[in-house]
Amino acid sequence: MAADLSSSPASPLVAVVIAVRNGAAFIEEAVRSALGQGVCLASVVVVDDGSTDDTRERVAALGDPRIQLLSNPGHGVSSARNAGAALVPEAGWLLFLDADDRLAPGALDHLLRLAVQGGEPPVAIYGDYERIAADGRVIGRRHLLRRRRAKPSGLILERLLSGNFLINGGVVLVSRSGFAASSGFDPALSLCEDWHLWCRLAALGPILYTPRHVLDYRVHGASVMMGGHRRFADFRPALERVYADAAARPGAGDMPLARLRREAEVALMTYCAAQAFRNGGRWTGVRLALGALKHHPRRAPYVAARFGGAMAGL
Repeated sequence: MAADLSSSPASPLVAVVIAVRNGAAFIEEAVRSALGQGVCLASVVVVDDGSTDDTRERVAALGDPRIQLLSNPGHGVSSARNAGAALVPEAGWLLFLDADDRLAPGALDHLLRLAVQGGEPPVAIYGDYERIAADGRVIGRRHLLRRRRAKPSGLILERLLSGNFLINGGVVLVSRSGFAASSGFDPALSLCEDWHLWCRLAALGPILYTPRHVLDYRVHGASVMMGGHRRFADFRPALERVYADAAARPGAGDMPLARLRREAEVALMTYCAAQAFRNGGRWTGVRLALGALKHHPRRAPYVAARFGGAMAGL
């Protein structure tokens, strides 16, 4: 059931929150991409989670009054994002940008126009992304997917429970009231913490989709998701949290939870396989993809499509 969001802040301003730890290589580009978003931007909150490089100095040197630099050492990405959101109560909308990614020009304005266009207020709006290399070059062929496939839009909780298709917080504009009602990111989670939050948000009301390219998602060896082969076991704490959280599955009696959970397991296994392949571990990726097929043979078309997309550079 959709929540009453009539108390949503009227402010059209957006705060971009960037949690970072030792992100000197890309943090300036990430911050500049947010600062370039125009008049809808309230501030860029950079939350340093205990960096030992010159991340803080690089951010401070940008010298823009819209930047707020906060220390939250050693508490993890979820805590850092929550602290950043709490620092900007004047913003009606929030976007959580990773420190190695960058927003596409006009991204916030496009997402915000969808958010306030009328009808039932959404709790969030999400767009699409391109993959970029460490040097900023666009890699892959995701633009081909955007032209032919729409992602779920509206009341999407059941679809989200079967796997995280939003992928990255940098594509999602979140209403301040929805973020508060969902209690924010779970500090106990360091992986898939965003999937858990998306499920809690989707339980509150509609999440809208636009095929617009709003984010450049950087693929490089030092990133959390690409710096080694992730195992399904790495994501199990988030899976358990989602399926134990009553706030992430209201009205669960009407949902086939056992089936959705198994589909989520396969989605995570397939994600591990695709990321291994993209990260150079081709045979590891094939082995993990075969494991996903064995776990749920009926999801073979899904596994084939996702892993085949990784092989094709999508």
